Amino acid sequence: MKSKQLKWVYLIALAFVWGSSFILIKRGLVGLTPMQLGSLRIIFAAIFLLIIGFKSLSKIPLHQWKYIALTATLGTFIPAFLFSIAQTQIDSSVSAILNSLTPLNTMILGALAFGLSFKRSQVFGVIIGLIGTFLLIINGAIHHPEQNYYYAILVIIASVCYATNVNLIKKYLSDLSPLSITTGNFLVLLFPALIVLFFSGFFEVISVESVQQSVLYIMILGVVGTGIANIIFFKTIQISSPVFATSVTYLIPVVAFSWGLLDNEMLTPVQFLGAFIILVGVYLSAKK
Repeated sequence: MKSKQLKWVYLIALAFVWGSSFILIKRGLVGLTPMQLGSLRIIFAAIFLLIIGFKSLSKIPLHQWKYIALTATLGTFIPAFLFSIAQTQIDSSVSAILNSLTPLNTMILGALAFGLSFKRSQVFGVIIGLIGTFLLIINGAIHHPEQNYYYAILVIIASVCYATNVNLIKKYLSDLSPLSITTGNFLVLLFPALIVLFFSGFFEVISVESVQQSVLYIMILGVVGTGIANIIFFKTIQISSPVFATSVTYLIPVVAFSWGLLDNEMLTPVQFLGAFIILVGVYLSAKK
């Protein structure tokens, strides 16, 4: 299959997998703390990737390991904990919508830090996207006083981390295979994640049934939603562009919102408007 068709196959697959990640996080938080969830997600992904991709590590030149470590930290480690913490206070569907700011942030960071040019329409896209974000958060805070929408800032920070990550991969790691990048990322993160898990109190509650059920959800999230999905994502970046790859976040909210409806989550009409405005802004900012 040619790259033009293949990139769309990858994009749709990523949308379904990552769109389902938010409900898995929600299920995982039933029995786990955010720190336990984030560390287990990384550990499960690392074990899986080291089993299938250990040999690929030899293909990473010594001078590129600093970029492997940097992309691992920004693309996986920090967001894994930020999303877990945020979803203790806001709905999974809201978290997914805010995550759709990633292409917009990719464009901004690409222009500011990586020398990419941008057009006036893209600037308008940034402004429109920010208006939609404020509308979504402020209206959500008014109509859902039981939720702390200050935690939405954590999702926005995570989207900035993702945006930085894809620009770094495109600029410094495009010559490596997706499996090498992903396996290298999680090799770097395995030891820090084990330390976090050890001090999180996880081993004191592991015999509790609700904890064991949550661990099962996070195992799926770690292996499929993090390990396999990252391989596909890095491959998508390499055969397309950072902005195209991050445009998967157009589709993620659709999948996540569908799961949210099944789990009795509901947005207000104004939040729907805010979500639509965000996607319009992201479209304009990502437009060539």
